[in-house]
Amino acid sequence: MNLRVEAKMSDIPGTDAAPVQIRVRNLNKIFPGRRGDGEVVALKDVDLDVRRGEFVTLLGPSGCGKSTLLSILAGFERATSGEALHDGAPITSPDARRTVVFQDYALFAWKTVQENVEFGLKAKGMKRAERAAVARDLINRVRLTGFEDKYPHEISGGMKQRAAIARALAPDPEILLMDEPFGALDAQTRVLLQEEVARLSSDSGKTILFVTHSIDEAVFLADRIVVMSPRPGRIRTEITVPLAKPRAPEVRSDPWFVQTVRELWETLKPDWQKEMDE
Repeated sequence: MNLRVEAKMSDIPGTDAAPVQIRVRNLNKIFPGRRGDGEVVALKDVDLDVRRGEFVTLLGPSGCGKSTLLSILAGFERATSGEALHDGAPITSPDARRTVVFQDYALFAWKTVQENVEFGLKAKGMKRAERAAVARDLINRVRLTGFEDKYPHEISGGMKQRAAIARALAPDPEILLMDEPFGALDAQTRVLLQEEVARLSSDSGKTILFVTHSIDEAVFLADRIVVMSPRPGRIRTEITVPLAKPRAPEVRSDPWFVQTVRELWETLKPDWQKEMDE
């Protein structure tokens, strides 16, 4: 891979002295085969460190283990071998310090936007007036003011995803795990939400791991891009993104951005072509 900028944490402003928050070492995940098929090796020998406040995108073709790795870090799946640690402790189950934003929004259909955002706060035992105030602030931050009393079926896909992001942020988690959250959206809405997440990331300073198929999206959002190989999923390379934050739309015309997107496309194109042929 002929990329010019390899990952160096010291190149990312503010992260060189930040502690490692997520550590993955020699991680393997094997799924048993079905109906006599052989077992499926989803992840093999994965090593990854993510520092506090870092935005890392996981990029690669379908079936490379991106979502599986995210599920292990969320505590939904257990690794077959190796370790996944959060602040030095093994990840063995879901934890309120880590929240997940899914592609399909996962909003409660019978609750309003306000009630959806308040859900995690209510589960934590926060009093009604306080959780209502926190939810209203987050709804404002994701630019949904005026839609507090709408139900999911009454708002657009982009609005649903913004509500899902607000709900994920409400309990004030340390880490956001985002699994192709814009994959079901039209191109224009997707770009607008990328800009929204870039702004929220800079404002909140949260640690974010973001799974995507989109090269442009990965480069636009990330402090560091982790490129994964086809199954069995391994980390092929890592790329530091030296572009200033918060990211503005104009960054897409930056020569480094354009060249990096082109080189990543040339590298990953054979994988996607193979995926289409299968």
